Amino acid sequence: MKTLLLELRTSVLLTAVFAVLLCGAYPVAVWIGGQTLFAAQANGSLLTDADGTVRGSTLIGQSFTADRYFNSRPSAAGTGYDATASSGTNLGPTSQKLADSINANVAAYRISNGLSPDAQVPADAVTASASGLDPHISLANAQLQAPRVAKNRQLPLATVSALIATHTARRDLGVFGDEGVNVLSLNRALDQVLATH
Repeated sequence: MKTLLLELRTSVLLTAVFAVLLCGAYPVAVWIGGQTLFAAQANGSLLTDADGTVRGSTLIGQSFTADRYFNSRPSAAGTGYDATASSGTNLGPTSQKLADSINANVAAYRISNGLSPDAQVPADAVTASASGLDPHISLANAQLQAPRVAKNRQLPLATVSALIATHTARRDLGVFGDEGVNVLSLNRALDQVLATH
């Protein structure tokens, strides 16, 4: 009986110690480290206006459809970029519904951006990402949209192209992944340029 009580006491004591360490001290240490070293990322990488109004996160895409904005890639998340319904279309390469959707998106993209009927269209301009929340478009996609955006904002194409370059995320370590343009931060920068003119 004495051994059983000793084992029980040891078990309860270890449980209490690990509960304090792993459910209290460790999460607090991670939170303090995150807030100290990576405050923006730890708080959602939010983009805010000067008055503190949150406009979105650089990690989650938003739908932009007006001609004066760069358009995001299509989204299958809920009604579009719904973070609570993150998903792709789950349509396979033999799906007629997917083929019809892509063909319609290609035609709309060409018309919207004043491209010829046989112009090449980047895949990310006409297909949804796996999460439906991708905040980036390809550099090629951004460059094809640039003339439309410049025209509708009455800005020189060189100004819009310079903003694209500024908001292009380079490859990780110069090798991994593809370059991508963050649509929300680019459109926000365009609004700020317009406000200063």
